Amino acid sequence: MHKSQHGNRTKAVLILSGGVDSTTLLYKLLDDGHEVHALTFDYAQRHKKEIDCARKIASLLGVPHSVVDLSPLADLLGDSALLSRREVPSCHYTEEAARQTIVPNRNMIMLSVAAGYAEAHQIPEIYYAAHRNDCTIYPDCRSEFVEALKPAIRLATAWHPVELRAPFVNLTKAEIVKLGLQLKVPYALTWSCYRGEEVPCHACPTCIEREEAFALCGAEDPLVSR
Repeated sequence: MHKSQHGNRTKAVLILSGGVDSTTLLYKLLDDGHEVHALTFDYAQRHKKEIDCARKIASLLGVPHSVVDLSPLADLLGDSALLSRREVPSCHYTEEAARQTIVPNRNMIMLSVAAGYAEAHQIPEIYYAAHRNDCTIYPDCRSEFVEALKPAIRLATAWHPVELRAPFVNLTKAEIVKLGLQLKVPYALTWSCYRGEEVPCHACPTCIEREEAFALCGAEDPLVSR
């Protein structure tokens, strides 16, 4: 477990999916001396394996962790491939592939819950790992969304104000992986594949993006051989 070098640690809530980006952010926050409370969301996603990965990572680091059941909302959120309503595309991210994998308003729903949790526990910051690659695909990963939501969360949590942070929003996935390699993130414990089978498919958009990010860092994704 990471040990803080700071006398007073800032508490933070992190949305931890169990994937590359949020796990790297967890390690970064701990390295910076934060006391992190992790929230993972079950929204009936096809790739539930990521929830188990989040549990393992949080346990490894001794981080308080809760899994929030949002699965009853799945019927309200359309026919996303991530909700097993259609086939996961086998290609790089394209506009059409993106449309198939969007879960409408997913991050705003999760961030609303995280803001409520943070206010209830008097935790001043919430973090999520939106990054630059995703901003062209998912509206709720864009810097404009982050900047619009910041004052809304601040106003909604007026008794114990909560600040939204998205420190990776201008970083590429390759830059995140580079940071994670420096922080010795155990990427073998993370999961990305949308199909959620025993081994990654190496063909869906997120598998391709993940493996490209490692390649750009001159490293091999530890899940490639699986």
